[in-house]
Amino acid sequence: MNAMIELTERQKLILSMAIHEYVRTAAPVSSMHLVEHYHLDMSSATVRNELSALTEMGYLRQPHTSAGRVPTEEGYRYFVGRLVQETNLPDTTRRTISHQFSQMRNDVDQWMRLAASVLAFQSRGASLVTAPHPARALLKHLELISTRGRQVLLVLVLVGGEVRQRLINLAEPVPQETLSVSADHLTRLFEGKDADGLQAFAGQLPPLENELLGWTVEEMNRLDALVSGEVYLDGLTNVLAEPEFSGSDEARRAIRLLEERSMLQELLAQTVLSPSSLNGVQVLIGGEGTSWDELRQCSIVLARYGSPNLAFGTLGVLGPMRMPYGKTISVVRFLSGLLSDMVSETMTDELTHTSHEVN
Repeated sequence: MNAMIELTERQKLILSMAIHEYVRTAAPVSSMHLVEHYHLDMSSATVRNELSALTEMGYLRQPHTSAGRVPTEEGYRYFVGRLVQETNLPDTTRRTISHQFSQMRNDVDQWMRLAASVLAFQSRGASLVTAPHPARALLKHLELISTRGRQVLLVLVLVGGEVRQRLINLAEPVPQETLSVSADHLTRLFEGKDADGLQAFAGQLPPLENELLGWTVEEMNRLDALVSGEVYLDGLTNVLAEPEFSGSDEARRAIRLLEERSMLQELLAQTVLSPSSLNGVQVLIGGEGTSWDELRQCSIVLARYGSPNLAFGTLGVLGPMRMPYGKTISVVRFLSGLLSDMVSETMTDELTHTSHEVN
């Protein structure tokens, strides 16, 4: 499609107004409506001619001969790339959100739930937030819980608050008291270290602890290979309620993509880790840049947050292409900055505390 066709200033204005009105009403936009609603200093015939030209260029389409116009994927892409103006959150809203986060500064799980809730409420879309995932997993605490027989639950708490659990089978049954003593000893040895730092202890520990070391290193290597931490979702019903998805499977297929961990990991690997972005915020329209047919009727606004060399996560909003891009980009950018500051402060404090304890 002719995405690079340049528009006149009047065509840019009319395309922008047509998209704003379609986003607002979900109904095809006519020339008469634009003239009356925006009090344009031009005739309906002039606007109609420009709408026809924009249709020929591929930025608009006409569902029926007598109907108004609706934006195409290319129209939305031109709008987002050239015309969109961010709608900044009111100062009172920013202060309220910042205050809410400050009340749970050391509770990463609550950060994530609040971020997902704020994104969904402000955008009226489906939100996704991944927990901050260390650039390299650093162990903070290790627990061992006996379940039955040789089976033990290995619990790893990482610097940054991420928690991982895994059932392991030891060579022979071990009483809980012994497991607790070993967990305390290993925590003292391993605190603040990554998988390579743990591996350096191989062969230097008693048999049980050496076996536990092997399981811990394996799990931390697996963590390092992940694109993201735990995923938090909210606002899924917002998307299902949109008129273009009413009674169709389009939204449900897109939401299944968000809910399926392996598929979401692949999506994030294809998108957030790519260099394409809009001043730190990436907008995907119709699933562009991905192999997912499930997203062809959707748009996603994504951003990374975090601190270089410490930890990073992803947050974003999924909705129909008929999305209020200005406001959605603004709220995603604001939350990204807020979470980045919190990750940087919290993880720096934890690393400093860990370093002092180890020394």
